[in-house]
Amino acid sequence: MTRVLARWTFDPVVVAALVASGVLYLRGVARVRRPDRRLAHRAACFLGGLAVVWLALQSPIDADAGTWLSVHMVQHLLLTMVAAPLLVLGAPVLLALRASTPAFRQRWLLPPLRSRPLRLLTHPVVSWAQFAVVLWASHFSPLYEAALRSGGVHAAEHLLYLASAVLFWSPVAGIDPSPTRLSHPARLLYLFLAMPLASFLGLALWGADRVLYPSYQAALGPAAALDDQHLAGTLMGSAGMLVMVPALGLVLLDWLRREEREGARIDARLGVEGESR
Repeated sequence: MTRVLARWTFDPVVVAALVASGVLYLRGVARVRRPDRRLAHRAACFLGGLAVVWLALQSPIDADAGTWLSVHMVQHLLLTMVAAPLLVLGAPVLLALRASTPAFRQRWLLPPLRSRPLRLLTHPVVSWAQFAVVLWASHFSPLYEAALRSGGVHAAEHLLYLASAVLFWSPVAGIDPSPTRLSHPARLLYLFLAMPLASFLGLALWGADRVLYPSYQAALGPAAALDDQHLAGTLMGSAGMLVMVPALGLVLLDWLRREEREGARIDARLGVEGESR
């Protein structure tokens, strides 16, 4: 047990950022005048996302990421496929709007939300494209090897993954205010087109006949590093099915619920109009 605990790390910058984010979120929850069940659910998602980030960056997963590509892949999948959608489902922007005063909202929150750069950055086409570029370019460019050799580059890589994934998942959740809203059919298409991103990347890693990253070969040897690279490719390829398919199902269920509620409202309105006659 002592040996396992000793392999957990403590980065004060990471811990301080996660604690500050959690405290600010909970403070916002406390300031909402009329909390409801949805707010409690969103808070659980956001805090769960922070917990996953902490697990990915401070646990033995981070300690082994420099030796095993498969473990490094698990770390990246936790950040992009688990933590990011949970943070988005927490709807922190909507919470900030609900918890802030009208003056603070008008002066500090609404101007950036209405700005042209943010509108461009959060456009679904841009969100999808930047996630694809980050995912592929980071694995097939000198950035990946540089991250293995430099702690600063590695930290920047983690921040890049998390930020790009949050932008990617935001159009799917559709909770926070956005100038561009996707319909449910468009969300299904958005996710369906994203499935090959991870699958083909995993296939490229799995099918490579040489070790792509010299640091892993130096740590494990050529044969073990190549086997581990194939395992990493399998993990990445499976993520497209294990995460995207349930996400498609949740979007479809939400669409059906909304259609059912809309139908009930129409029936109720027609019933009231019939009685008034």
